[in-house]
Amino acid sequence: MHRTQLLSLLRNYHPTAVDEQKYKEDIIAFVTQQPDCFERTLAPGHITASAWLLNKDGTQALLMHHTKLNVWVQLGGHCDGNSDAGAVALKEAQEESGIHNIIPVSDHIFDIDIHLIPARKTENEHYHYDIRFLLRVADDAPCIQNEESQELRWITRDPHQLPTASRSVVRMFDKWTSNNPIR
Repeated sequence: MHRTQLLSLLRNYHPTAVDEQKYKEDIIAFVTQQPDCFERTLAPGHITASAWLLNKDGTQALLMHHTKLNVWVQLGGHCDGNSDAGAVALKEAQEESGIHNIIPVSDHIFDIDIHLIPARKTENEHYHYDIRFLLRVADDAPCIQNEESQELRWITRDPHQLPTASRSVVRMFDKWTSNNPIR
């Protein structure tokens, strides 16, 4: 029952990118087969939730240079048992940016991804089945860096400002720049 909301969101999500179409099939199969899919302790992998966070007027997006992974990514993290991926994305965006007044642009999925997390001292290699939402800062509050990031950076729609070539991040950037989700 706790997987019903996510499965409904996924079934109503219609990606156009070929990689995302495959991710959708794989994530639906994973969620259907794994009752503990929201638990970080599920060894093969688990559901995570992320945010493509826009400033108040939608002209900038916030990225973080992740301390542990040493890569530029969107804000996000583990569900830790919470089956409401949208709520997790919002909570993670607030925690990782230090901005509390954040609102969803939509309750629908913005993007999905499956990526391998390398082994570290305390955990084995595993997959993140990432569900991404489009969020927006509701006021002009400044962001505050925390221990999870080496840097937080607002970028514009200029592709030269994008600090990564990762397909996962570039795909969200392309979605954002190809249309204006906030009007």
